[in-house]
Amino acid sequence: QVQLVESGGGSVQAGGSLRLSCAVSGYTADTNCMGWFRQAPGKEREGVASIRTKTGSTSYPDSVKGRFTISQDNAKNLVYLQLNSLKPEDTAMYYCAAGALGLSNWIRSKGLRASDFGYWGQGTQVTVSS
Repeated sequence: QVQLVESGGGSVQAGGSLRLSCAVSGYTADTNCMGWFRQAPGKEREGVASIRTKTGSTSYPDSVKGRFTISQDNAKNLVYLQLNSLKPEDTAMYYCAAGALGLSNWIRSKGLRASDFGYWGQGTQVTVSS
């Protein structure tokens, strides 16, 4: 089992920044990918960043590319999501996820498909006002 706990959410004005953290614990040997997802009310959960934990390869959708950055600190068992130049449309609950993706899955989905991840945190709210 893998446990994930997110923190760092909050309320900011448009153009502001936040850094989300995900504390990872438990048996992680059978996972190789960490992702950040978000879900706004009435919308589907969408992947905003992923990282292959052994290679450090990252992936982002066009909607956040250049504004969001995922990183990991293996010594502290933390995964971060730096959010810059925030927009009101970034308002959502943000979730950390862990999964095991084969290479073919990574190529196909870039680690941005929620169904590829088996472990989820409880989420942290990000609210961006205009």
